[in-house]
Amino acid sequence: MLFRRNEFAITVALVFTQPLAATADPITIIDHEKRTVTLPKPVERIASIPIPMASTIIAMDGGTSKLVGMNPTAKSAIVEGVLGKIFPEAKDIPSDITAPNFIPNVEELAATNPELVIQWADRGPDLVDPIVNAGLTALLISYGSEEKTKQYQAMVATAMGKPERAQMINGWRDQVAAEMAAKSKDIPAEKKPRILYLGRALESLTASGDKGNYAAFYVNLAGAVSVSANLEGQGTTISPEQIAEWNPDVILLNSFEAKLGLERIYDDPILSLTKAAQDKRVYKMPLGGYRWDPPNQESPLTWMWLANLMHPDIFQYDLRGEMKKAYKTLYDYDLTDEDIDGILWVGMQGDATDYAQFKAK
Repeated sequence: MLFRRNEFAITVALVFTQPLAATADPITIIDHEKRTVTLPKPVERIASIPIPMASTIIAMDGGTSKLVGMNPTAKSAIVEGVLGKIFPEAKDIPSDITAPNFIPNVEELAATNPELVIQWADRGPDLVDPIVNAGLTALLISYGSEEKTKQYQAMVATAMGKPERAQMINGWRDQVAAEMAAKSKDIPAEKKPRILYLGRALESLTASGDKGNYAAFYVNLAGAVSVSANLEGQGTTISPEQIAEWNPDVILLNSFEAKLGLERIYDDPILSLTKAAQDKRVYKMPLGGYRWDPPNQESPLTWMWLANLMHPDIFQYDLRGEMKKAYKTLYDYDLTDEDIDGILWVGMQGDATDYAQFKAK
């Protein structure tokens, strides 16, 4: 049992509910390192060192007022993406509380006066001990699966006294995942596109095996398979020749490398000869409230986007409509058509195969 005080059945409605009234009872959470974290009351000041959690905190709270510090890479996603437009004040939240390698800068972290610090679990005492030794309260989260994503979203929402936000958002995730699994389960193996997701593609080419890889979860959910499924580890360096041997039907480019565009594949003497390039099925992952590659509060939109591209005859999500509904719920923001075009990189990849479905009608 994850939560000792607040445990909620997951619902499927993507609607607002009223927040629970704060009580005088302490909040007790069992984190991903099985530590007991006790908070005397819902926290008002949270610093987040793991990259994806900054935007998650914003979504779970519905605003930025409780986020007092974040990872510099998380901040770059806010500055480069639409979240910086929705919440311009987020650009002023300190990001010098940690180096990009997640080692805390305790002096700067303490200066944000956090009531709770989110840090990675399972990555050693060097990341955690400085926080605890400084007298700060740490909540440790782990990463890589859909289940863990729902758990850490629920943890942070509960810490803020808003467990119903995670209940609602996680219910949306379950609903969309169940719908997609029901549709994709009968797709024969020979009809499943073979996808290569490149975690890095500029200075080096990297891919990951299916084990512990969140991208593998949504690739399979969308009725496709990963050509790198049998690779050992995460972020393994691969060669263009290896990619040519796999000859994927589809290549997904990460959204982490700001300068990465489709020309990386189309202008490469080897990669341009792959089936994906020849069929114009090279796509850059969208960048919304957070990057759509890793798990985050917008993940169901990632799944819909990919499913529509892989099987437009089976999945016909109104992605633009779904995005507008989700952003209203997550951020209380009305997405414009210009916002959506930017998130989906329509200007860059609008002519790719099957991408016309995402253009404004």
